[in-house]
Amino acid sequence: MRPRIFVTQPVAASALERLRAVAEVELNPDSLHIATKSELLAAVRDRDILFCLLHDRVDRDVIAAGPRLRAIASMKITPSDIDVAEATARSIPVTVISPIVTEATADIHFALLLAVARRVVEGDRLVRAGVFPGAQSAHLLGVWVFGKTIGLIGGGGRIGRAVARRAQGFSMRTLYWTPRRKPEAEERDAGLTYVPYDQLLSESDFVSVHAPLTAETRHLVGERELRLMKPTAFLVNTARGPIMDEQALVRALTERRIAGAALDVFENEPRVEPALLAMQNVVLTPHLGSAVRELREEMANMVVDNILAILEGRRPPNCWNPEIYK
Repeated sequence: MRPRIFVTQPVAASALERLRAVAEVELNPDSLHIATKSELLAAVRDRDILFCLLHDRVDRDVIAAGPRLRAIASMKITPSDIDVAEATARSIPVTVISPIVTEATADIHFALLLAVARRVVEGDRLVRAGVFPGAQSAHLLGVWVFGKTIGLIGGGGRIGRAVARRAQGFSMRTLYWTPRRKPEAEERDAGLTYVPYDQLLSESDFVSVHAPLTAETRHLVGERELRLMKPTAFLVNTARGPIMDEQALVRALTERRIAGAALDVFENEPRVEPALLAMQNVVLTPHLGSAVRELREEMANMVVDNILAILEGRRPPNCWNPEIYK
């Protein structure tokens, strides 16, 4: 009997073709629909493999509902919404992908920074509404990006350094803060200047969030931190939503204590704080960090590599809980 695989949303055709050569594959065909818990419970009931995406929450109940479950194959770098402990207790491998999203995430980060600084989204809406203020109208005045100061929170990592490289093209002064400072040689090579956290917040024209989400970084940017920022500064977050205290951000924007924000991630995804939706000085995108066709194809095929290894009785190349093989 061929193994049965459930894929929670559409992925690259080349990846699905490889899976269909060895297994029966069922796919949620709607790229706008995130599988509900009840749908995941039903999906794993008689499946061997669950192929899940970043937005899927695979909790203890879902894992327990799959008596035949041989693997949870995630298209994430870290399985933050998967109950790895429960999977490990049941000797079910949880697989992930390699950290290959760096450049794509840095691209969208800088796109958001430019969009909020130069009021690109507001301008697009006006044109579509039939309003053209004039080529030198003061109606949509933005701010410089060139030559300004960008402050990278957690900027010593892969994505922070990639954003720093892009900032060099705009002659920006690039500050960074991280709990573990990088060696001076690495700082020089990346064009980074290390400063204490509060100094980064108070001097930056663009506060750029790149920290990983951990218990220590949850609400790393909150009421106190936002009060340290310049009233002319913008906050840009493409890391993880809960690093930002969203209610504190709403208050800071409402009270005009900062100039604006650009967000690709949200504290309670897929729900977005309603107050943010009404703000003209906020640019919002639905977690597009890795949304590049070629990259997503590579990511999906990494997941398939893991699945094929498991089906062939081999240890998968990107196993998060390798202790199950000991």
